[in-house]
Amino acid sequence: MKTEVRVKEQVMTGAYWKFILPSLLGALLFLVPIKFDGQVTIGVGIFASLLNGLISEFIPALIIIILGLSASVSIFTKVLKPNVILSNKFLKGLFDIGVIGITARILGFAVGLMTILEIGPEFIWSRNTGGVVLYDLAPVLLTWFLFAGILLPLLVEFGLMEFIGALVHKFMRPMFTLPGRSSIDCMASWMGAGTVGVLVTTKQYDEGYYTKREAAVIATTFSIASVAFSLVVANIVGLGHLFIPFYLTVALACVVAAVIMPRIPPLSRKPDTYYEPVGQQIDETIPEGVSKFKWGLEKAAEKAQHAPSPKKLLMNGVHTVLDIWLGLIPLVMSLGAAALIIAEYTSLFQIISYPFIPVLEWMQLPEAAAASKTMLIGFADMFLPPVIGSGIESELTRFVVAALSLTQLVYMSEIGILILRSNIPLSFLDLFIIFIQRTIITLPIIVLVAHFIVF
Repeated sequence: MKTEVRVKEQVMTGAYWKFILPSLLGALLFLVPIKFDGQVTIGVGIFASLLNGLISEFIPALIIIILGLSASVSIFTKVLKPNVILSNKFLKGLFDIGVIGITARILGFAVGLMTILEIGPEFIWSRNTGGVVLYDLAPVLLTWFLFAGILLPLLVEFGLMEFIGALVHKFMRPMFTLPGRSSIDCMASWMGAGTVGVLVTTKQYDEGYYTKREAAVIATTFSIASVAFSLVVANIVGLGHLFIPFYLTVALACVVAAVIMPRIPPLSRKPDTYYEPVGQQIDETIPEGVSKFKWGLEKAAEKAQHAPSPKKLLMNGVHTVLDIWLGLIPLVMSLGAAALIIAEYTSLFQIISYPFIPVLEWMQLPEAAAASKTMLIGFADMFLPPVIGSGIESELTRFVVAALSLTQLVYMSEIGILILRSNIPLSFLDLFIIFIQRTIITLPIIVLVAHFIVF
């Protein structure tokens, strides 16, 4: 009997260490802010920056190769239906796609090729359209997701989310209508990048840890702009000296939006059901008489005990990276460039922003007409409002424009496409409505703080 007890204790001790060591490493890589090269980032971001520095001159050509491979193999699969691809579940999901998907990949390759060679209509390959995607957005996806995809299991497969979820469940559920583990998604976004937060959310939803509603809420309200990106935006509009009040204002507005958004349509109408192929894989009920800490530790150890083997984790990570590279980058190249072309060469966003002029004038915002042009253009890309707003003379107005661009969150050149391509049940119309709602909710908060506290 004593031998059985000793063996059980040894097994549990091993499980605790299996939880603690990988989870600690995952937290250090994804959640702990580190100052590197004058920027606040995370461990994964440092790896991505170092790789980017080593191969930066080759990255555009590498992206073109990826785009060409994605398009050509998809066409090859559709036309010839090779058994070597169709018999492999992963390859089949990656390349056996519909006509719309293949068209997007062909267009992505065409846009990328025209941009790198600077051929064809200039509005496609100019530095403000195709150039932004090829030289600014795609390299980030290439390098960040290489490390994020492979190292993400340290964050989600060894019990850290179970442990944190048990500790903050009673706060997260009444405040944001979400499970406690969603706080990890928020921290991954805050310290790293919104795209990393969406990746965490997507994997958790696909594995049965979030309902449809929870995944939709987290992806559109918790995938906040990182500290590092926010600093870049602040410097673009000449507000680097006000970064602390600037970021605190963004954080306050995002928290208020995160409280309100889950309680109104379309997010509130998403069903609280789990992804059908896997079903519910989570139970946050804590037994009577057991502390949150002890219960979290037990659930974390249980998760760690059943974690996949290192080989399986590596294969899953490689699959994630290839899915992003061959599936997402072509969509970002085609649809992202299209959104930027509309923003840059048409008056669409300017026209639909006209109703904001009287609203901004009522809010006593200087240069209201100039500011109104930035209100909705962020739906195309988060960088556009601060770039356009950088020419505004009023520091107060630049503060509002830049802060609002960070609180709107949903932009189609990157985050929006990542969400649409996932299994999370959000349509393009849903994302546009959520973008408008976030604008309406956060704008008054930012303006009030700017008027009465900062300036």
